[in-house]
Amino acid sequence: MSKKETYEQRAETLLEPIVDEHKFELVDVEYVKEGGNWYLRAYIDKEGGITVDDCEVVSRAFGAILDEKDFIEDSYILEVSSPGLSRPLKKEKDYARSMGKELEIRTYRAINRQKEFYGVLHAYDENSVTITMEDGKEQIFEKTDIALIRLAFDF
Repeated sequence: MSKKETYEQRAETLLEPIVDEHKFELVDVEYVKEGGNWYLRAYIDKEGGITVDDCEVVSRAFGAILDEKDFIEDSYILEVSSPGLSRPLKKEKDYARSMGKELEIRTYRAINRQKEFYGVLHAYDENSVTITMEDGKEQIFEKTDIALIRLAFDF
């Protein structure tokens, strides 16, 4: 397991009780380097959406635990935020929640000269995703071929 994965997994384990205590959902944790800085990001959500105050409460509690445990070697910036409307589907619970809803799927390489697909989530498993396209045809995608998958929104 890479250092990045280890940090994300340990941070998620420490963060879960805080998020659960406030009746929030932990959507994702990521440890990434951007512009020369390391970021530890936690994405939280709840029914009706997350507020700035919600993020602050979790950030203060999580920051205190991170200071105590001090398991990340690099200096980093802690961010706690909402995943936003365009959050990608990553975990099994994201797929379950999205059953019957319209998705946007972008693939790494073209399939029938197309890299962007829209359709209703029909089925999924650990390796694949099946959507029903507007024309009624089913399209199956291997998860390894998917660059991005998220709920589709009409603006």
